This record gives sequence, C-alpha cells and structure tokens, in this order.
Amino acid sequence: MSRHVAIVTDSTAYLPHQTRERHAIITVPLTVVIGDRALEEGTEISAKALAEALQKKRSVTTSRPSPEIFAEAYREAAEAGARGVVSLHLSAEVSGTYDAAVLAAKDAPVPVRVVDTRMMGMAVGFCALAAAQVAEAGGSLDEAVAAAEKRAAGTSAYFYVDTLEYLRRGGRIGAAQALLGSALAVKPLLELDGGRIELREKVRTASKAIARLEEIAVERAGSGAVDIAVHHLSAPERAAALAERLGERVPGVAELHVSEVGAVIGAHTGPGLLAVVVSPR
Repeated sequence: MSRHVAIVTDSTAYLPHQTRERHAIITVPLTVVIGDRALEEGTEISAKALAEALQKKRSVTTSRPSPEIFAEAYREAAEAGARGVVSLHLSAEVSGTYDAAVLAAKDAPVPVRVVDTRMMGMAVGFCALAAAQVAEAGGSLDEAVAAAEKRAAGTSAYFYVDTLEYLRRGGRIGAAQALLGSALAVKPLLELDGGRIELREKVRTASKAIARLEEIAVERAGSGAVDIAVHHLSAPERAAALAERLGERVPGVAELHVSEVGAVIGAHTGPGLLAVVVSPR
C-alpha cells in the first residue's frame, strides 16, 4: 500500500501481524543474544524459547538495530512512494533504538521524524496506529507525528513481574530496589514513568498484586473511549483472565488486545510477566 507518509516502528511494539499488514507499518527488529547466538526478534526466536533460556539461567542480552537497518527501512518507504516517514520507537531510557533511528534519519532520501514514545510494548503500537490512521486519512507528516505524540502522552503502562532479578541484571532498574524487593519477599508492581521503569507499589502476594494491577488499570481507563492491551510472558491463563475482567469493568473499551511479549521485553522481565497498557483515544 503506497502512502505519502510511511510509518516505521520496531519489533517491541508487538503489533499483530494482520494489523501491520493492514496499515502498511514497517517493523525493524531488535536482536536478542543467547549465549553467542544473535537472533532477530519476531522471526528467529520465540517467546517460549526465550523463557526456556531464562529458566535455564543462560546468558541473555538484547541489542538495538543498527543505523544501517533503519536506513534500509527508510529507503524502502521512499521507494514505495512515501514523501515522509514517522519512525516511532520504544523509550530511549531503556534502549539505544531511538538513537540508531536518529542517526539513520540524517541521510534518508525523504524527511524522517523520529519519535521517542517513552513507552514500550503495545503502548508503542497504539502510537504507531494513531499515526497510521492520520496518514491514511491524508494527513501531513506533522499531523501524523502530532497524533502519535498525543497518544503517547496519554498512554500508561503498568506491569507485574515475579521477580526484579531480570530487570536488575539488564540494568533497567536500580540494584538497590531489586535487593529490597527480595529481602521483603514482596511482589513488585511497576510502571513506565518518564520513559523509565519505576517501582509503583510493593504487594505481599502474586494474587494481590494482580488484583491491584487490575484496579489501577480500571481507574486509569475511566469511562471514555480507550484501547487496552494485556501482555504476558509464559502466563497465558493469567493474561486471558485479566483481559476478560477488564473487558467487563471498563465501559469505554474500544480495542482489547491480548498478546505474549517478544524476546526483547521478555529478556528483561522474565517469565510470569503480566502487563496492562491503557491508551485513551
């Protein structure tokens, strides 16, 4: 599908394949390194394989795309007829992906606006969809960027993890907080705040933490039109049950997605992750 404004995002947006195809959204993959093997997220490693590697305590790290890969994506968009590109990515506070995109944009054949959504997961995906819908309606590059930025500003992401250990290992949350959580045997509830992963609350048990996660999401959603995504890693029953309850309790829910995160986010959260993205329209 040719369009005068193209949308590029990265694999951590976790947009469903059919959605990417329908809106012609170009996705640039991040890389997961297990031992000495570098694997592209979304095509070369599954969430199940990632969870197994983590459970076996294998070395798992992640890597941003190279600027050259972004440059290729921008060339592809231009060759398909785009006169401008909106490139939307996960928070620069947790990944160098945004920086790589900025480097590539400097030499792109068409204007490229790179946006740090300060989000991750479907919180990025909803921003990409907002930009795509504006572009499909004939909006300008500036209008598509504005739509994505407005969506990002109003979106919230909250998540539960069984342990902070994986975030500590990856340097995504302070070691002192991880140690504190272990010492008190609490279950952490986290949120994205200013693009960073921050500890929101400490709850004594997993069941209470998940119940609290639900309450926070319902409060944040309010009564207006809102899109919601529930993410998980190796916890499909928990995710399905939470999504069902949110669908019943949030009166204005428009789209409700349930999906397993990919290897990049999963590498830093570990199995048992349960996350909710709340994105008002």
